[in-house]
Amino acid sequence: MTLINGTCVAIDGQGILIRGPSGAGKSDLALRLIDAGAQLISDDYCRANVSGGALILTAPPEIKNKLEVRGYGIVTLAAQDSAAVVLVVDLAPEQEVARMPDSNTCSIEGVTLRHLTVDAHTPSAPAKVRLALQTKPEND
Repeated sequence: MTLINGTCVAIDGQGILIRGPSGAGKSDLALRLIDAGAQLISDDYCRANVSGGALILTAPPEIKNKLEVRGYGIVTLAAQDSAAVVLVVDLAPEQEVARMPDSNTCSIEGVTLRHLTVDAHTPSAPAKVRLALQTKPEND
């Protein structure tokens, strides 16, 4: 079992790992996705295990059902026990997000996953995450 720095939510059972430095907006993007129907898996860091070729994420017991809401505090939310990750979202300032990325995949623990880089603070960030779950880019 490995620890991964990031926040994980699930949409329709599909796990989304959100990564980025402190203050990049991981929990904020997760909150906006949860507000639109996603389920929390884990905030801040996740336990990772590979099973059947899938990257499975769970919350460590001490932070299960907890989400940090900047400016408000830590809240308790219903959370899903685990999710198989299908999309990794890396957070970066808008000027560092490639207009047309060279690759739309990344690898974690030997598992190849779809990949998206967004600025979490842009209004379209949650829509881009949902779009990346539903479609495959033409350049892939």
